[in-house]
Amino acid sequence: MHRRDFFKLAGYTAAATAAASVLPLAAFATASPAAAPMTAASFHAARRFVPTRFGRIAYLDRGQGDVALFLHGFPLNGFQWRGAIDILSAQRRCIAPDFMGLGYTEVASEEQDITPAAQAAMLDAFLTRLGIDTVDVIASDSGGAIAQIFMVTYPHRVKSLLLTNCDTELNCPPEAMMPVIEMAHAGVWADRWLGAWRADKALARSSEGIGGMCYTDPAHPTDEAIDTYFTPLTATPEGKGWAHAYVMALEKNALAGISGKLKASKVPTRIVWGRADAIFASSDAEHLDRTVGNSKGIRWLEGSKLFWPEERPDVVAEEALRLWHSA
Repeated sequence: MHRRDFFKLAGYTAAATAAASVLPLAAFATASPAAAPMTAASFHAARRFVPTRFGRIAYLDRGQGDVALFLHGFPLNGFQWRGAIDILSAQRRCIAPDFMGLGYTEVASEEQDITPAAQAAMLDAFLTRLGIDTVDVIASDSGGAIAQIFMVTYPHRVKSLLLTNCDTELNCPPEAMMPVIEMAHAGVWADRWLGAWRADKALARSSEGIGGMCYTDPAHPTDEAIDTYFTPLTATPEGKGWAHAYVMALEKNALAGISGKLKASKVPTRIVWGRADAIFASSDAEHLDRTVGNSKGIRWLEGSKLFWPEERPDVVAEEALRLWHSA
């Protein structure tokens, strides 16, 4: 470990330890679900839309105070963050938008750009329409790539960044996306994978499905999560078209050349990484830690895969609270 890295990590550890000494009595004591845990039914009932030039952006909005912005992975939507929002909405106003092409967002037109850079611009317009100036960002998977672009493009908006397993400049898109991209170009991916998983939820949770690929717990994703994620992407030709468009928009390296901007960033950034992820390796986390100018180090989660935030929302909440209180 380099001397600079040692002192950087030591400083975060000291701050986090100090925060932890009061958090169990204050934040953690009140950061428990104030109501029943979010279900698919309550998620759908709470959905809001805000009009922007990019389309009608679907989002969840819970809690009050400073804003935490949750950016979901692929091919998920804001429902991914339900467990963490159940906890953290006692501390923050938690907002989870659906990206263009995924979830329940209604894209403006067939000509709309939905590349990661355009998604970042959408987030800026989205926050402007909601009258929100600054946010603490929590991001996963392709949402993590968008978060990096958002942070360096709109640095005045981002107070802190919590990244889980996601793209880096050296691995964008990951090799595992190549067959998905090929199927999307052929117009068959949504039916062949998502439609099949939606129809056979045991298959979805098997080693051949998203469960075996991206989750550790064989009970994940749940039936209601599968329906909530995949129904808007498979129920209509339009939904399938946007799902394929989202995939194809990831074909080029959206993070090419971002390293210098990340190094210059002063945004406090914490990295929490599942070591069992077969899509984003531990070396990706190490690259981020070396590259981001104000990295607060890495927390490793042994045995966890890509979508561990859905399985371990307590870890998301713990790390977010420590980052917010130490930043």
